[in-house]
Amino acid sequence: MSRITVVGGTGYAGSAIVAEAARRGHEVVSVSRSVPAEEARVEGVRYETGSLVDADVRARAVADAEVVVSSLSPRGELDGRIVEVDRELATLAEQHGARFVVVGGYSSLRLEEGGPRQAETGQIPPEYAGEALQMNEVLGELLASAESLDFTFVSPAMQFGAYAPGDALGRYRVGGEVAFTDEAGVSAVSGADFALAIVDELETPAHRREHISVAY
Repeated sequence: MSRITVVGGTGYAGSAIVAEAARRGHEVVSVSRSVPAEEARVEGVRYETGSLVDADVRARAVADAEVVVSSLSPRGELDGRIVEVDRELATLAEQHGARFVVVGGYSSLRLEEGGPRQAETGQIPPEYAGEALQMNEVLGELLASAESLDFTFVSPAMQFGAYAPGDALGRYRVGGEVAFTDEAGVSAVSGADFALAIVDELETPAHRREHISVAY
């Protein structure tokens, strides 16, 4: 059993990861700006509130964790601050000897080996470009970090989010930094199966200091 802190633990990806980790018996703490409604809370999970732009909240989140999962999005107060916040979380994780896992975006993936990351092509629709560029910067900093930082940056499939929840199929595939699809040419994964992949990686680390992707 591990002590796992999920920052952004009440969002779409975060809440699925919290539920899967708790189901497997891990000691889970969720840190976010709000606590979910009573009926949406997972038994055994400790829910803490606070703004991740607050250094004290970040320090408290990481202090006792063996694994820190950042499922934050560059929205609201984190728009324009996500790079700084994830950088500070990574530093704290490194100092505490904790593993740092970041839920990134599909746009950080390449469409072909050796090609540019999609966020760097200038072809992302304007309404998504800001988020894509910020999360891509988070990835860049992690890849350039000291070897002592044990991180994994995980990009979900193109179809991933509350708008396309999908079903819990109990399976997934893991790829590298090049996007991949299923036999029908679809890039998708449900929240439950993405969480399955994340917690499997936490329990059996196989991608230290790597950018990986998860889809069917």
